[in-house]
Amino acid sequence: MENKDIIVRAATADDKHYATTITDEMEASAKARGTGIAKRSPEYVQLKMEEGKAVIALTTAGEWVGFCYIEAWGHEKFVANSGLIVNPAFRGHGVAKAIKEKIFELSRKKYPDAKIFGLTTGLAVMKINSDLGYEPVTYSELTDDEEFWKGCRSCVNFDVLTSKNRKNCLCTAMLYDPVEKEKEAQEKAAAAAAAANGTVAAVPSPNGNREEGKKRRRFKGNFSLFERWMRYKKYVLLKASRKMGGGGAPGASKRRFFFFGWL
Repeated sequence: MENKDIIVRAATADDKHYATTITDEMEASAKARGTGIAKRSPEYVQLKMEEGKAVIALTTAGEWVGFCYIEAWGHEKFVANSGLIVNPAFRGHGVAKAIKEKIFELSRKKYPDAKIFGLTTGLAVMKINSDLGYEPVTYSELTDDEEFWKGCRSCVNFDVLTSKNRKNCLCTAMLYDPVEKEKEAQEKAAAAAAAANGTVAAVPSPNGNREEGKKRRRFKGNFSLFERWMRYKKYVLLKASRKMGGGGAPGASKRRFFFFGWL
């Protein structure tokens, strides 16, 4: 991180006085982007601090810089790193990346067997997630816990989500699967060992250990192309939503959208 005067650490009960500032900035940021996040109360943020399920960034002088928290869903089979927010005065200093790395580390420590996922419209967050090992997935690969999806009701684009039968929305879903990552590591190690011994490692079937029909989409570093795709996705989904609101048939833009969605 560029600013050495910023400390990123696990939040504690002693940080509860920052809760209102954090939730106010979450709401203001969502309004400025024209997209929504699940609205949280100061009391909820304080609870996450007390439980040791949050990360906070502060200056050495005690000024609030950023925040993120952990939520567990589906009997702790899934974990979400939610509510990432950075004080506007400190954006552009690598704070978001440092917080994401710390909350990811905390999530892996507390829930080592859980799949870690996120929904975001922010390209910078997608890039950070990709660097951590997340991959874009379909919404069907996320938790089916109704309590999680209820959180989307406070989002301004909730009607888009419901019109797509919860299969797509403006957010991109990203997932880190520890089981899959362990298999990838084993395959790489086997390939390296085979190369060192001058032999050829067996190549597993592309669908061998994955649920049938699932396909991972990788960014492959081409974020400028992905950014253009995101803008088009937003245009198509919002246009379809407006048509439905005006009496248009659901799925009116489906033929144009299928290539661009994660469906």
